[in-house]
Amino acid sequence: MAGTAGTPGTPRVLRAMNDRAALDLLLEHGPLSRTRIGKLTGLSKPTASQLLARLEAAGLVRVTGTSEGRPGPNAQLYAVNPAAAYAAGLDVTPHRIRAAVADVTGRTVGEFELPTPGRRPAHPVVRQVSDALDGAVKAAGLARDDVHRLVIGTPGAFDPGTGRLRYASHLPGWHSPALLDELAAALPMPVEYENDVNLVAVAEQRLGAARGHADFVLLWNQEGMGAALVLGGRLHRGWTGGAGEVGFLPVPGTPLVRQVTKANSGGYQELAGSQAVPKLARELGIEDVPPGPYTEAAAELLARAADHAGGPHQELLRTYATRLATGLASLVSVLDPELVVLSGSALTSGGEVLRALVQAELEELAAARPRLVVGDVHEHPVLRGALESALAATRDEVFDTSR
Repeated sequence: MAGTAGTPGTPRVLRAMNDRAALDLLLEHGPLSRTRIGKLTGLSKPTASQLLARLEAAGLVRVTGTSEGRPGPNAQLYAVNPAAAYAAGLDVTPHRIRAAVADVTGRTVGEFELPTPGRRPAHPVVRQVSDALDGAVKAAGLARDDVHRLVIGTPGAFDPGTGRLRYASHLPGWHSPALLDELAAALPMPVEYENDVNLVAVAEQRLGAARGHADFVLLWNQEGMGAALVLGGRLHRGWTGGAGEVGFLPVPGTPLVRQVTKANSGGYQELAGSQAVPKLARELGIEDVPPGPYTEAAAELLARAADHAGGPHQELLRTYATRLATGLASLVSVLDPELVVLSGSALTSGGEVLRALVQAELEELAAARPRLVVGDVHEHPVLRGALESALAATRDEVFDTSR
């Protein structure tokens, strides 16, 4: 029937398209005048005025001030109303759950971290998730019902057929087949689940080193090794969600690891994971290996090595670069990506020095020639990716004025 919201080309749909274009411009550029919005969208002044009045009445934009420093009367400036919607993200590890809430503009308004130590969780996962979310919501001065959508990032992936978490046996309490239903019953907003490394790729694609790239691989190395595969602008998750679990990849230079799901490790993890760096440093005669968790020790060793001109520290970087390139060669030979983003503390701590060494080694080991870059999203990249993913879905819902 003509005139319905879903009919292409109808005035209502065209208005909704113009509304969304204007809202996206305001998100990208910040406060804009009516005249500037009209020029950027190609709309006439009367149409731009009607658009802004419509969005203001819907609570999606607000007047934030006036332009100054130009001849003539000052023009009102419009911006997206931050309170139009809120989204939340969780970053789950075996040791803690980090939560954050962002307003619809992307600004983080509340954060909270819940420690979850121990192989046996003191509280059920549903309570842990609820407590972490409520902590961030409270810090934002909001109520749980104010959150439109939640994205939870975990190691591994939930099998779409069984609902069970796979590839993450080290995450206690998260493997019940009823868990997703229990979380859905406990939380009032739609909840999505995503692999943590995939969320880092989302953050890099939207905010960081992969902006403007439709085909790239993100290699992550922190507590464990993983990769995110972005093909044609979309994440490739695989049949069971396990695409990118490269820590299990058999590689030359290390014995075959069998029953990898029980070991929660594999050849590439053993060869180039963070835990291999302190051991390699000792083998090269580096005596001042930092104590403490291996992820922190690896990051400190590689950062220190990047600052040294030679000696065993330089050999540490060269050997480690070869190990990293050994696994990457298999990935790029199959996928032929445009770009490889190095992320996680064991990769970013080596900076440009490590990146250049890996690039040189990869060009010797693989026929493909992707460009390697160090990731730009340094602060809580998994959580940032969760927020960006939740915000994208929230904006699609809230900014749709055709309904």
